[in-house]
Amino acid sequence: MDSKKLARIHRVRTLQLGMAQAAEARAREQAASEAALSHRISQLAAAVSPSEGDSAAVSIAAQAHYREKLHRTAEAADNRVRAAEAAATRALEARQSAKRDQTAVEKLLARAEADAALRAIRALQEAPPTRKIRHDPC
Repeated sequence: MDSKKLARIHRVRTLQLGMAQAAEARAREQAASEAALSHRISQLAAAVSPSEGDSAAVSIAAQAHYREKLHRTAEAADNRVRAAEAAATRALEARQSAKRDQTAVEKLLARAEADAALRAIRALQEAPPTRKIRHDPC
């Protein structure tokens, strides 16, 4: 393969790797954000639970209503957390694949450079001598 073509492919693979790394970082941040939101919602649901001092039926009913809404929201947040974790896993796999591709191109570049060096050495070995050896008259 042509060294210019390999260099161009290497640049493209390096860009793809950078984009995959950025996507992975965004996916991890999204998963962490969703997990934090889910944790906060579960804390709110625990805070709304009825206590012994509350005796008003209206207060208990309101707390039950909000607790039910928070539990539904917590279920939705758990689903979002699972989706974000799955996206993070896919992004990790994409980054690993991009890294493998870049490494393969780097190996091809190294092999091409080694082959070019060997060809140059062989060309020098097979080339006729550039100067003639002349002896002074004895």
